[in-house]
Amino acid sequence: MAEGKPLDLTGEIVDFDAGHGEAATVEMDDYSKSLAQAKAKSVKLVDAITGAALKKKDAFHFDDLRPSLADFVRQKHPGIRSDDYISRKLVDDYRGQYIAELLRDERGELSNLEDEVVESLKTHDTLAENIEEDYEERRSLGDRVADVVATFGGSWTFIISFCFFLAVWMGINLLLGEKAAFDVYPFILLNLILSTIAALQAPIIMMSQRRQEAKDRLRALNDYKVNLKAELEIRHLHEKVDHLLNRQWERLTEIQQIQIEMMLEQAKAANRALKLSKAQKSKTNALKSLFSTKPTAEETDEKGE
Repeated sequence: MAEGKPLDLTGEIVDFDAGHGEAATVEMDDYSKSLAQAKAKSVKLVDAITGAALKKKDAFHFDDLRPSLADFVRQKHPGIRSDDYISRKLVDDYRGQYIAELLRDERGELSNLEDEVVESLKTHDTLAENIEEDYEERRSLGDRVADVVATFGGSWTFIISFCFFLAVWMGINLLLGEKAAFDVYPFILLNLILSTIAALQAPIIMMSQRRQEAKDRLRALNDYKVNLKAELEIRHLHEKVDHLLNRQWERLTEIQQIQIEMMLEQAKAANRALKLSKAQKSKTNALKSLFSTKPTAEETDEKGE
């Protein structure tokens, strides 16, 4: 039998699943990944405004800012680019400046309360306060007595007990008679006592009401600050969500375009592989048919005998 000629595989596709070159490819991929990770770690983030070095947690990508705030920063620093980084502290400062300018355009000169709201937006502090606890700590002894008197004077306990006191007073004096009674009819002493109580109770109740008004005023001011901050935060969130949605649609469009290009490239590669496979199959079939039709040397000798 004549030995078959070895097939020439030069220029053909290498089957990686069969073990040809797979280990080398994996090692190169691992090396490329480790090299990319090392480069990413060695890159230093620099503030585009101050030039100071930034940590990754303190860096803020300028392109992630909402458009209105980004335009405000660009007015002050025209040379800043979309791919630059700035510190979060500077973002908070410019955000406070932007909100203060926005309030001035809408309301004119800012009041002390609005300045406090702007400052709280810069520092991320909470404005909600417990007015009751703060007011209780500042009350004096006279204020506490006035509040207790006003609370007791406006209760059913005071009304019932005072009616009982009047009934006992008048009943005792009527039973004792005109000679033995200490306050005979028409109870002049009782009228004097009632007038004195009314004269003292009225200003005490007014003092308590005035303190209640001051407490309500403080509560209203605190509610105004909280509502103003909530309004500004909600407006900021609306702008940020709209900006993120627009960027998300842009990125989805880019990803879709990249996927379409990758699918086209894969389709082209598959067509090329299919053509090469067909060519290889036809070549193999031709060689098989050639060897099967050519008579061997032994068969020729047998026929000669």
